[in-house]
Amino acid sequence: MAQETAMTELDKKIIRALQGDFPLVAEPYQVLADQAGVSKEEFLARVKVLEEQKVIRKMGAVLRHREVGFSANVLVAWVVPEARLDEVAQKMAASPSVSHCYDRNTAPDWPYNLYTMVHGHSREECEQIVEALGKECGISEHTKLYSKKEWKKTSMRYFCE
Repeated sequence: MAQETAMTELDKKIIRALQGDFPLVAEPYQVLADQAGVSKEEFLARVKVLEEQKVIRKMGAVLRHREVGFSANVLVAWVVPEARLDEVAQKMAASPSVSHCYDRNTAPDWPYNLYTMVHGHSREECEQIVEALGKECGISEHTKLYSKKEWKKTSMRYFCE
């Protein structure tokens, strides 16, 4: 069992810095380290420790697809043979049109086990992308769930006191 350690004030500063917008500059971790008041090396070393301790489980981007020019998107649920799941997921995730790719358990009335979020400039473009992904991977069984409304995208915020 992993040893739990108390959260330090530096840990909280680092988490505060990481949960904001990621700086779009040549040295983003230097900017974040400056916000936390430490060197970039110390910042990155502490982030690694927090990951190892499972304090930080994942970091990921939130694509505001409309802000970058995509007006259509579709969640595609695929039926992929279990033995090919990793192979197909890697191919689909490599597509520049796919922002998310993940597997899920199936259910008796829901056989889909791989999900991709596909973005395009139109619904027609999304349809073409989905068709091409299916052909490339040799997967035909899927269902498409188009977005009807864009919801506010926010993440949890910690240590905001």
